[in-house]
Amino acid sequence: MADDRWSKFKVTADVDTDVRSMYEAWATPEGLETWFLRKADFFAIAGRQREPQEFIKKEDTYTWYWHGYDDTTVENGQILEANGADFVKFTFTGGTVVSVSITCKLGVVIVELVQENIPEETDPEKNLYVQCQLGWTFYLANLKSVLEGGKDLRNKRKDLFSSFK
Repeated sequence: MADDRWSKFKVTADVDTDVRSMYEAWATPEGLETWFLRKADFFAIAGRQREPQEFIKKEDTYTWYWHGYDDTTVENGQILEANGADFVKFTFTGGTVVSVSITCKLGVVIVELVQENIPEETDPEKNLYVQCQLGWTFYLANLKSVLEGGKDLRNKRKDLFSSFK
């Protein structure tokens, strides 16, 4: 019997903001670029590129570009759900699926991210469970910092760490 404890994880963050601002941070190209990506391109079914402040929709495809990498390193995927208010679900690296739920409890916005369908991997360098959980933990901390008026914690200089690749 397969051990599925390593096939999914959940990370959460509490952020002093409102649900609408949190949703915009996840569901618009401009929002994602403020805390997560260098460039976020989304395309409607007809192939039209979404505007920076336009909400993504179910079945959109995306191409994401990362700080620290040139344009040959991209993530391509599809939006599986986007309800326009508090939930986004998309395909992600290695065939995984990421769901983001936004709620408000006692006046604090909670963002809950679940990544699932993580493939079993014997090579530690390719372990998506560990790498993605570490990555999302950092990016949720950066999301909190940016939305609460703090610094953007991302390293945007690819020349600093190029010798480690």
